[in-house]
Amino acid sequence: VQLQASGGGLVQAGGSLRLSCAASGRTFSSYVMGWFRQAPGKEREFVARIRWSSGMPYYADDSVKDRFTISRNNAKNTVYLQMNSLKPEDTAVYYCGAGSRGTYPYTKYSEYEHWGQGTQVTVSS
Repeated sequence: VQLQASGGGLVQAGGSLRLSCAASGRTFSSYVMGWFRQAPGKEREFVARIRWSSGMPYYADDSVKDRFTISRNNAKNTVYLQMNSLKPEDTAVYYCGAGSRGTYPYTKYSEYEHWGQGTQVTVSS
């Protein structure tokens, strides 16, 4: 199983980025795909996740829900995180994960068995 995250970069506050997570190596229809982030000196935290089969999303909180959108493209086996109205506090390494053995709402780091390498997002003020 391979997860390849991409799309990070440097952006000014208020700008947008779209992260991609390309999945390969197996069928992911029974998986939940999640995005987490880790800022320097902080623990990895949940951002958003989506059920591959239904496309049902779940977000960490209203601040994320109002600005970020998680989606997936079945044909491309890719999950996206569209991030708008970015803030300096969104600066972190963003990781995508795939999990199949967790429970609702699937927000725990430990519930994801497979991880991508991470992509850096830096938001300048």
